[in-house]
Amino acid sequence: MRTFALTDSLARSFGCCGEWNVPARLNIRLAKRLGLGMIAAGYAMHEVSFLQDLAVVMIAAGIVTVLFQRLKQPVVLGYIVAGILIGPHFSTLILGGGGLKLVHERETIESLAELGMVFLMFSLGLEFNLRKLGRVAATALVAAPLAIMLMVFLGYQVGQLMGWTTVSSLFLGAVISIASTSVIVKVLREMKRDREPFAELIYGILIVEDLLGVVMIVLLTGIASTGDLGVQSMLISTGKLLVFLVTVLVLGLLVVPRLLNFVARFESNERLLVAVLGLCFGTSLVAAKLGFSVALGAFLVGAVMAESSQIHRIESLVEPVRDLFIAVFFVAIGMLVEPLLLWEHLVPILGISAVVIVGQVVGNTFGTVVAGHDLRTAVRVGTGLSQIGEFSFVIATLGLTMGVTDPSLYPIVIGVALVTTLFTPLWIRSADGLTDAILRSAPKPLVGYLALYKDWVERFKGGQWNSLAWKLSRKWILQMAVNMALVAGVMLGAAYLFNQQPAWLVRWNLQPETLRTVLWGAALILSLPMLIANLRKLQALGMLISEATVKRNRAGQRTQSLRAVVANACLIAGTTGMILCVLLLSSALLPPLGVMLALAVVLAVVAWLQWRFLVRIYARAQIAIKETLESHELGQAESEEDALPTSLLEAAHLDSVRLAKGSPAAGQAIGALELRTNTGVSIVGIERDSERIVNPGPGETLHEGDLLLLLGEDSQLPKAKAELAPTQAD
Repeated sequence: MRTFALTDSLARSFGCCGEWNVPARLNIRLAKRLGLGMIAAGYAMHEVSFLQDLAVVMIAAGIVTVLFQRLKQPVVLGYIVAGILIGPHFSTLILGGGGLKLVHERETIESLAELGMVFLMFSLGLEFNLRKLGRVAATALVAAPLAIMLMVFLGYQVGQLMGWTTVSSLFLGAVISIASTSVIVKVLREMKRDREPFAELIYGILIVEDLLGVVMIVLLTGIASTGDLGVQSMLISTGKLLVFLVTVLVLGLLVVPRLLNFVARFESNERLLVAVLGLCFGTSLVAAKLGFSVALGAFLVGAVMAESSQIHRIESLVEPVRDLFIAVFFVAIGMLVEPLLLWEHLVPILGISAVVIVGQVVGNTFGTVVAGHDLRTAVRVGTGLSQIGEFSFVIATLGLTMGVTDPSLYPIVIGVALVTTLFTPLWIRSADGLTDAILRSAPKPLVGYLALYKDWVERFKGGQWNSLAWKLSRKWILQMAVNMALVAGVMLGAAYLFNQQPAWLVRWNLQPETLRTVLWGAALILSLPMLIANLRKLQALGMLISEATVKRNRAGQRTQSLRAVVANACLIAGTTGMILCVLLLSSALLPPLGVMLALAVVLAVVAWLQWRFLVRIYARAQIAIKETLESHELGQAESEEDALPTSLLEAAHLDSVRLAKGSPAAGQAIGALELRTNTGVSIVGIERDSERIVNPGPGETLHEGDLLLLLGEDSQLPKAKAELAPTQAD
């Protein structure tokens, strides 16, 4: 790395290139022409060493993951084990102080691992599905926060019992609070339970946990940097985060899908891949420049791309690159683990694993019950989320990199991940048995109260809360909140420009007061469409509230006047609140009072003259976002229809059986047999003498000697044949 920096500085001093962004061979050739043979040779050695390290990493990852696949264990664990085996600590443990060093350029591998973290968060964003979340939003938005708060509390208490600092304990709580998406998805698919109702609830909770995990990463980064656990700083950080989230998502939905559709028209996978990666790294860079985590930027741009009609093509293009860097990321995690530390901390690993399993099961089960589901479904959800995974490694790596966590946290996290992942399939299989045991031992009144509570929640969901007035109110309030978040983003962006003053802004040679005035006025002009939209929604909301609260049978002749008072009060209160929010958000840019009032008058006149134009701009943006979401939903439905025959053919097989003499099916109609109900197998064809009946109906009668064509899975077909076989051997 030093050779690289030296060659870079010498090349720049000769004016050969502005940046070190030309191919390696060209740099070596250039160095030789400048008489820098020794430096060129050094760079070549660095290049060979890097390729050797990368080869060792990928070969070890490939071998170990194949073994883990044969053992039906998650590939992620294989990557970590591979990192442990090729890491410096394992070779020293086996061969002593003069152990074989398999990886030399460890800093380079760690740099690639940082890219792996970006790709990991980006891929999680691509899996973020707003429609899937919407179907189980009520459960996910209740269960996920409850479980996370419980686990953060338990982890914090465990850290304090172990004598760790406050920050280390907080990191431990965050580490054990989020379940592993990759592990649970893989386990459910292997168990063929990924399409059951409880699995959809699990996916919804995982989506919310991923989003809350990003929030925790940002908050922990701020806490680790300042060491401040004050409520005020956390509220400020959370507010800035929400503004950034809304701004990126809204602007992303307006721009990114259209940009990707434009690039996709060229029918070039290379151009589309470059555009996708450029957006990924660019958004990550913007997040880092604004003081957030690069993981946040990668996750958000992935979530935006998930709404694009090109999502399936993007996933297929990004998958190989993503898998490469994610493999390096998890291998690098394993390289940091000392096997001796795993053994030394065996008791904390087992203890924290027990806390994770019990806490996650109890927390997610309780949250799912609170959301209005029966106990059996809730226990299935809880047992499925009883492990830690990707986010835990990211959070642990963050604490280790910033030097704010206890050194033993990292190996403990690895050990807990290994233990909890190994026990996940066992817990899922035992969910029904655990539910039966709870129902048998629980007091009968408690079981009855749970059933009554479930019925009450279902009635509440379909009652007044779901009426048209409530739906409109929630929709308008949410839209106004999003609009104010966009206004906050504009104001904070203007304040950021004033504080940083980039080169293009410095060239204007404006005095500080003048610059404040210009930026404040420009921010208000950009915010006018959102502010006007909020005024219109406040008017509508005021009318709706007045209609709902002032009833004619009580107010009598004063109905209209009272309704006007309520509607105007809502409008005045909302407008006053918006003005105060704008002044608060732009407090760093406010010009002198006289200038501010003059600008406010000018902007009011502009808004009055251009009211229709500004309303039209906002309406077009709304329509664009709606079209983006609807086009993605339509494309997803079409792709699912296209993929349906393939998935059916992979799961189902055809077989034939002839009805022998004495078969109980002879002389009966297909519907009366209930063959599909009992075994899952369907009769899709009958051959009788020279006649062939394709897809017979339930009223078709079967006869001795009929050749039946059966459709079902391998495990179902023998059961169907047994039911069709003669009762006695002839």
